[in-house]
Amino acid sequence: MPIAPLRQSIRFCTAPDGVRLAFAESGGGAPLVKVGNWLTHLEFELTSPVWGHFIERLSQRRRLLRYDQRGTGLSDWEVPEISFDAMVSDLEAVVDAAGLVRFALLGVSQGCPVGIAYAIKHPERVSHLVLHGGYARGRRQRGQAESNELAGMMVKLAELGWGKDDPSFRQFFTSAFLPDANTEQQRWFNELERMSTSPRNAARTMETLYDIDVQALLPRLACPTLVLHATGDLSVPFAEGRVLAGGIAEARFVPLDSRNHLMLADDPAWKRWEQEVWDFLGPGEGMRSDASFGNLTPRERGLLELIAQGRDNAQIAAVLGLSDKTVRNHITSIFAKLEVENRAQAIVLAREAGFGTAVPGG
Repeated sequence: MPIAPLRQSIRFCTAPDGVRLAFAESGGGAPLVKVGNWLTHLEFELTSPVWGHFIERLSQRRRLLRYDQRGTGLSDWEVPEISFDAMVSDLEAVVDAAGLVRFALLGVSQGCPVGIAYAIKHPERVSHLVLHGGYARGRRQRGQAESNELAGMMVKLAELGWGKDDPSFRQFFTSAFLPDANTEQQRWFNELERMSTSPRNAARTMETLYDIDVQALLPRLACPTLVLHATGDLSVPFAEGRVLAGGIAEARFVPLDSRNHLMLADDPAWKRWEQEVWDFLGPGEGMRSDASFGNLTPRERGLLELIAQGRDNAQIAAVLGLSDKTVRNHITSIFAKLEVENRAQAIVLAREAGFGTAVPGG
């Protein structure tokens, strides 16, 4: 059954080196940021048989922010640099452009080490960290000759066959990511690979991912962390999930009975994934999604989060880098859209919808 179209708002921001990054917001309530990962396309994946259910379910309970990493999707493809540091910097640019102050962070696959680095750098902004199918060390950092040889082969394969109409080259990657996918899901993922990036960028990105190593950062993570990993994952071995969780103090580790790197809607492990994630993030946060909140702009949502935290206009202006007059104008617009008469009413309504649940700076 096709997934009903989900409303999302796509915007662009600029990274420090001038690269334009595409990001999308959907849903409402407390913010959840999904770190950009390999591979995505904001528009193409929205109703897909691989990502559609994932985006829809998360958007039902949260204000979900996603973005295409540099060199892929709707973000710029002609980029001067594809590096781990640039990926972390891109995440910084996106959340700042969205006006987010504090949020839960979700990393999938290589989005996990990027999310970890961000959480270490900005501990005051990350309330929870969810890591799925991730790793702390790339293929070339695992001390295995076979893994190094495989990395080189996959880079060469991407350079030769990524952009071809014949999907046989890309099927190699699809089979590793989604070995138990049905024909429709595999066909769609093959097409995602082709349309989400160029052969050159595919090879450049893989080279970067295979050299990632954030093992030294793991003991420094201070936020609550949930690590989920499929026991039969063919793309990122289950052992790497154990290494990741084992290096993070008090991280909760959830093995999932699956071979798929990504959780498909018809995978029995998907329901377990959902339950574990919502239990971890906390009951009631972002459960309400009033149409009135859906009318707020991303900037107004960020400002409402600060109002719900009890901050006054001067504090809000300082946090968001706005003038007092601009803050007042935004508040007037928020009150009108929420149909409230004063700040107290707005705070009550916002907190019921999941805003303001995080402790500022805590």
